Amino acid sequence: MAFQPLELSWAGKGEVQTLMKAEWQGGQPLLTGKALFCGYYLNELLVNLLPREDAHPRLFSFYAEVLRRFALTPRESDIRCFERAFLQELGYGLLLLNDVNGYPVDPDGFYAYEIERGPVRLDVAGRGPLAIRGKTLIDLAEDDFSDARTLLEAKQLMRALIAHYLGGKSLETRKIFMEYHEL
Repeated sequence: MAFQPLELSWAGKGEVQTLMKAEWQGGQPLLTGKALFCGYYLNELLVNLLPREDAHPRLFSFYAEVLRRFALTPRESDIRCFERAFLQELGYGLLLLNDVNGYPVDPDGFYAYEIERGPVRLDVAGRGPLAIRGKTLIDLAEDDFSDARTLLEAKQLMRALIAHYLGGKSLETRKIFMEYHEL
C-alpha cells in the first residue's frame, strides 16, 4: 500500500544490507486519483533532492500532514506549501519578505526572482519566467494562496527553483500528470 508509514531497520556493511525489521505504523489514509499523483510528485522530490540516509524529522512530519490533506482534498496550495518547506529544509530557503538590498517587498511592486539571491525590484511590470508580483512573494511567505494569480506565480517560481536544484533532471510525475490530463 503506497504512502503508508513503515518502521524499518537493517544491518550490514556497504551498499547491500539485510532488512531486519519492517513494521506497518498505520494511520495514513489511502490516496487515490489526483491525490495519488500529488503524493507521487512529493515522493519524487524527496528521492531526487534529499541526500541518501539523511534524516529530516520536521520535513517527514510535514510530508505526512500534507498526505493527510491530499486524502481529503488535493489542493495545489498544499503542494506549494510543501515545496517551500522542502527547499527551506534543504537549506535553499527563499528570500520573500525583503529584496536583495534588504528593503521590504512592496506588495504593489514587481520583482525578478534571482535564484540563490532573491527578489530584485523592477521599475515596471516585468516579463519572464521569474518575474513576480510583490504580493505573491508576501503571500508565499504567509502560505496564503487565496489569490489565483498568487497561486499561478508561486507555481512558476517553484518550478524554476526546483528545476535549478535538480540540475537539469526532469520529473517523471509531471510528464505522467500531463499525459493523464490529455486523456
